[in-house]
Amino acid sequence: MGLYKVMLVDDEEAARKAIEKKLKWDELGFQVIATAENGEEALELAEKLQPDVVMTDIKMPFMDGLSLCRKLKESRRDMRIVIFSGFDEFEYAREAIKLDVAEYILKPIDSEELRDVFLRIKKNLDAEIDEKRNQEKLYAYYQKSLPVMKEQFMASLIEGKLSDELIQEMNDAYEVNLEAPYYAVAVFRADFGERVKERSLLNLSLKQILDENVSVGAEVRSFLYLDMVAAILELDGTARLNEKIQELDQVCKTAQRLLEVNVTAGIGQAVDSLGNLALSYKGAVDAADYRVLLEPNQAIYIRDIQPAVNSDFVLDDLDIQKVIRAIKLGKRQDVKVAVDELMDKFKTSNISLHRYQVAMMELMAELLKLGRSYHLNLEEIFGGNMDFYREIAKFDSLDVLGEWLHGVCMKFRSLIRQEQTDSTKLLTEKAIQFIQEHYTDSTLSVEMICQELNVSGAYFSTIFKRETGESFINYLTHVRMEAALDLLNNTKDKTYVIAGKVGYTEPNYFSYVFRKQYGMSPTKYRMGKTEKNETEN
Repeated sequence: MGLYKVMLVDDEEAARKAIEKKLKWDELGFQVIATAENGEEALELAEKLQPDVVMTDIKMPFMDGLSLCRKLKESRRDMRIVIFSGFDEFEYAREAIKLDVAEYILKPIDSEELRDVFLRIKKNLDAEIDEKRNQEKLYAYYQKSLPVMKEQFMASLIEGKLSDELIQEMNDAYEVNLEAPYYAVAVFRADFGERVKERSLLNLSLKQILDENVSVGAEVRSFLYLDMVAAILELDGTARLNEKIQELDQVCKTAQRLLEVNVTAGIGQAVDSLGNLALSYKGAVDAADYRVLLEPNQAIYIRDIQPAVNSDFVLDDLDIQKVIRAIKLGKRQDVKVAVDELMDKFKTSNISLHRYQVAMMELMAELLKLGRSYHLNLEEIFGGNMDFYREIAKFDSLDVLGEWLHGVCMKFRSLIRQEQTDSTKLLTEKAIQFIQEHYTDSTLSVEMICQELNVSGAYFSTIFKRETGESFINYLTHVRMEAALDLLNNTKDKTYVIAGKVGYTEPNYFSYVFRKQYGMSPTKYRMGKTEKNETEN
């Protein structure tokens, strides 16, 4: 374990040096990485250097120690703060406790006391790291979380969110052990009526009834999902599905008798892999929706109420959204793969020309929604031809259609990337304009500019630094300093007047920042400028 990083903050240089010399820091497990003479400077350094411990005086110009603590704790709750002060006042100590300060020391600081303080801090930091690294506790937490992770895994299966590789990995890692030749999904919907406030308890009871009333073995995996109970059925053959439907029908009747609410089970078609469970889930939900038209308290099989037509072909939202996702977030190759897979599905489905045209129109509708959401010029993408049905109908092969669709998707991808780039540049330009117009306001902050631009602080800070190469604070400081130079060169205003004109309420802090920027005070700069002019004249 390396040395913990310490930053010392005091407006008196002698005090900082004295504290630094009081201890052999490395022997205690620490290193002093920085010192600061006020809270403002300390805040900037802390953001850059990320110290583990900050030791600060309370009474300082520009930003006192308690204000500094408050700001530091906002960004890093785990940072240890040590406050020292020559003022033995209850209010300081009470405020320090509110801010979760690690230690509060009174001046003059005794070496032994300081050593004991940092030994305690090191002990706490070591314990915290050991806790995080404790593999036994992590494993215990993993085991405790395993039931929840299993349910989340099964929910992701029926939502169709996982790749085949990830399905196998999670099935093994979470010890779910779903292994069967066929699977189907069942969903149980209860009509709560006036007992809607008991929804969670009733669903939990319904799950228990399901678990207790199916045949022995791990053939039905139930879990709570959204506003219902879902189950994955493991089948050793498609004929077994009829047996399971009968069992689930009895579960509905038992649940109605015990819970006194109507319960319907919807069962989707059997599929031959876990990766296809989303298809069965969709069928199960559709089947359960028929409870309004049929008698309650029974199991409804989707194939009984919707005879299969072209059963090998299903173009659902998963197929369409894969193309849309590749356009928005993927690389060029991802777009090609998504389009090729869609065309392959058409080729292997043996569907009619009309059916694939309808499916393509569904995809085109989603592309139009995508274009409108990004304010794209759709006529530019489609060459002014917006009659998609006729456009699709004219292709005499799926290969030609695929080439056309790939070209359309690539245009969408290119324009979306350009739109995102233009948006960030426009945001930065607006921010710079706002700074130029408001730098004289001493309250100008990231929060103010984000409220004006209607963006979050984290997003703005990332975009602004990427576009300008500087943080907001540094950029604002440069603008103010340039304005100050202009006023020093071209007016006879006093330095405290200039400080106010460029956004500083504290003339001393203005002088501090100016000296830090240009290596001399404003007064000395003006004197040097005057002497130069007199010499030239």
